[in-house]
Amino acid sequence: MTAGQLLIVGTPIGNLSDLSPRAIEALTTADAIACEDTRRTGRLLLLSGIERRPLLVVNEHTELARVAEVIERISNGEVVALVSDAGMPAVSDPGQRLVASVLDAGLPVAVVPGPTAAVSALVLSGLPSRRFVFEGFLARKGRERAEEVAAIARQPRTTIVYESPKRVLKTLVDLSDACGPERQAAVCRELTKLHETVERGTLAELVTLVQETEPRGEYVIVIDGRPEITDELTDGQLIERIDEGLAAGQSTRDVVASIVAETGVQKRRVYNLATNRSKGGPAAEGDS
Repeated sequence: MTAGQLLIVGTPIGNLSDLSPRAIEALTTADAIACEDTRRTGRLLLLSGIERRPLLVVNEHTELARVAEVIERISNGEVVALVSDAGMPAVSDPGQRLVASVLDAGLPVAVVPGPTAAVSALVLSGLPSRRFVFEGFLARKGRERAEEVAAIARQPRTTIVYESPKRVLKTLVDLSDACGPERQAAVCRELTKLHETVERGTLAELVTLVQETEPRGEYVIVIDGRPEITDELTDGQLIERIDEGLAAGQSTRDVVASIVAETGVQKRRVYNLATNRSKGGPAAEGDS
């Protein structure tokens, strides 16, 4: 039986000291290392005092093309370590298709755990962590993005999103519009690095904070889940909220989305009330 295997190795997300002794051993003894960028992995090996070994480029463009070579190496008894530029491979990084292909070939796969930005941000956020959803990077535009943001607004569990400095403000604005400006969230930047920052507050507050600073580095956004679904609010209370939104210039659609996200009341019920109000329907109880 072959002694070869694919070894998934977690690498630091910023602080070199987070490279574990077991990860160092794995990279030192591997016959080859599959990586996203030979320059970044080469520098990691150099700074960690690890002798350079064959580096196989496995990024989003070359991953499938490398499958056959990696499988051949493992079949011949080699240990191939799989790393990404930072964190755990195959989590919003290349590697998942390679791992699946090696498993399909009946070859062994093992893991050396390491840092992950998603879990680090989750525990730093202070938001509920018993159940959570990892979304990674959202679609950049179009219907797919709108559907993903809407799904986050409906999600009762804490949600984790990755974002680049160029799009972090737009994403926060979109989330605030969909989830409601009062939804709690956290924005984590440059985790484990010298300039690590974690800002906590409502989405509206975080939009303002990001507007006032120049976005730099990689971001992780953690969003609280939708409030527990309840229909305890009366029609009169819902109509008051609807009237406030309409008076502020919001469209009926935006008013409905905001109330549903903030209260968890069924969308159809809020929509019917809002449509009636926009057409000049009856005022809420107690209105003069």
